[in-house]
Amino acid sequence: MAGVMFVLAIFQQWLPAELGYHIERYFQRLASYVYPYITIIFNEYQVDDFERSVAYMAIERYLSAHSSNGAKRLKANVLRDGKSVFLSMDDYEEVTDEFKGIKIWWSSSKSVPQQNVLIASREDDHEKRYFKLTCHRKDRDVITKLYVHHVIDEGKAIAAKTRQRWLFTNNKRNSWSGIIFEHPSTFDTLAMDPQKKKDILEDIMTFRNSKDYYTKVGKSWKRGYLLYGPPGTGKSSMIAAMANLLEYDIYDLELTSVQDNTDLRKLLIRTSITLSGLLNFIDGLWSACGSERLIVFTTNHIEKLDPALIRRGRMDMHIELSYCCFETFKILAKNYLDLESHELFATIGRLLEETSMSPADVAENLMSKSATRNVESRLNNLIKALENRKKEVRLKVEEETPNISQQDGESVQESDDDTSDAESSDAGTSDAESSHAESSDSDG
Repeated sequence: MAGVMFVLAIFQQWLPAELGYHIERYFQRLASYVYPYITIIFNEYQVDDFERSVAYMAIERYLSAHSSNGAKRLKANVLRDGKSVFLSMDDYEEVTDEFKGIKIWWSSSKSVPQQNVLIASREDDHEKRYFKLTCHRKDRDVITKLYVHHVIDEGKAIAAKTRQRWLFTNNKRNSWSGIIFEHPSTFDTLAMDPQKKKDILEDIMTFRNSKDYYTKVGKSWKRGYLLYGPPGTGKSSMIAAMANLLEYDIYDLELTSVQDNTDLRKLLIRTSITLSGLLNFIDGLWSACGSERLIVFTTNHIEKLDPALIRRGRMDMHIELSYCCFETFKILAKNYLDLESHELFATIGRLLEETSMSPADVAENLMSKSATRNVESRLNNLIKALENRKKEVRLKVEEETPNISQQDGESVQESDDDTSDAESSDAGTSDAESSHAESSDSDG
């Protein structure tokens, strides 16, 4: 068959273009009846699509992990973190795979428009890459119904495990700038009340596994969390732990730098979400066209937020992150000191009940700032810091108490003066009424 096509290619040089085209189509149709194999093409870009095909990228990952060892030529791409190298098949390379005893051939190729063959394109904008799958005709059903889905699903899973996640922030030009996200926070290291942590974790996992449920009830697959509490209580660490658990990118939107709804819309459109304002964004009017999303609001002052913004349905779960308690301290001691118990724990627990200190401040006192400081010295350092904090609060209260007493005394004096004036006024009124009554009697 290959010989016939070769001869046909030679004769096409001497035949009119239109006649050669019809002859080629005739031979291809004839070959389809006797050729024992079928081919499936997976293009890198779909028609009128500016994003790479999900199927193409999944196949690329799958072949890189399973079949690239058989390739003679590979392309090496260094990931943006500079630490990992991704190997994929070079153009016009072929590898084999096996599925349920069936042999499959994969080849990587590209097509270049005839007019551009001799023209070098800086970014190869006109080249169309594709993967071609070839299998025996008798295995068609197994390949199309099982194997292709297997390849795409496994390729997606490989990409999810190996992809680099990013932290994006909005800038003054109303666009996103990103850095590699490498925050180490996890729910295991998160310092907060264990029961509250368990409730949050269960809520997140229930949301993650509820795609079908959200579709069934006709709701966007999103969930909103409101984190509130004093500075240093772990709001940023909570967001990082959520992102690490779910393997999400983070878009950190600083609302104070957004001038109006137009700026907001420009930013959010770049996250593949279209909306007319912040509340519509939270309601998910357009978010249903994408995958799952978590929306997390953080504030130090929940009382200053508009109730419409934080109502249930927009912010589904309200999470208060407060000052360090003894249970939170024990997690920090485990994280920083690898310590589960100590004779000084009782003293620290008592002081934490008597004064307020954020988990961030507690952690700072537990961190080793010198190679010579042992566990006990760091615990004593925390005890000293708690005692100083307690003393500062007491002194502040004592400084404010005389002022309050003085203001109360002035209020009492003013009240007494007002009472005397009122009594005089009442007396005058009574006298006037008496005189009036007497005059009336005389006239009578």
